[in-house]
Amino acid sequence: MKYKLEWKYRIKKGNSVYFTSDWIALEDAIIIGEDVEKSQKGTELTFYDENGTDWQLKELKKLAVEVEEEPHDFLIYFDGGYQKTEKVAGIGVVLFFHQGKKKYRIRANEVFHEMETNNEAEYAAFYHALNLLQELNVQGATCEFKGDSQVVLQQLAGEWPCYEEELNRWLDRIEKKTAELKIQAIYTPIGRNENKEADKLATQALEGKRIYSKMQII
Repeated sequence: MKYKLEWKYRIKKGNSVYFTSDWIALEDAIIIGEDVEKSQKGTELTFYDENGTDWQLKELKKLAVEVEEEPHDFLIYFDGGYQKTEKVAGIGVVLFFHQGKKKYRIRANEVFHEMETNNEAEYAAFYHALNLLQELNVQGATCEFKGDSQVVLQQLAGEWPCYEEELNRWLDRIEKKTAELKIQAIYTPIGRNENKEADKLATQALEGKRIYSKMQII
């Protein structure tokens, strides 16, 4: 979840100017908010999160303590590979998140049978990413999903229509799961070169190499 600040800055002759920050991380928002208050020139300081909820500095500090040990700042790469002759999909997911002061990475792959298209493999990969988030007991988090399938990401975002019956069933499953987890999803298309790790996991799944690993990133 990211936050922005709004405050009124007093200038000479009783005039004032209103400022609004960019969207920034919780920790940075608190630091800047403290600086604004210390300056004694900033008043009416208010914080807003991406859901539109407003916070005061004291409330935001309390929130920071509460979420410190909860997983947060999720970034997920996903990819699907497809073998047309066997109708088998290999899917790969790379999930980054912070917990406390530490950063973690989960790498996972899986095999799905009776797949009809490569796009269906991509949807299966996305759904597997949601299952991994559920295993982490994620609730109400903002999660950024990155993939190299423009079609799938635009359909997930509701920007492009989906006419295939099977893909619409995946969309329904994903919508239901996202609602259950109360996830605020951000969809970011990337090039294949930026998605190599998820692509490799998908390929390894098709080769019969099953992988699940969780490690702290130093």
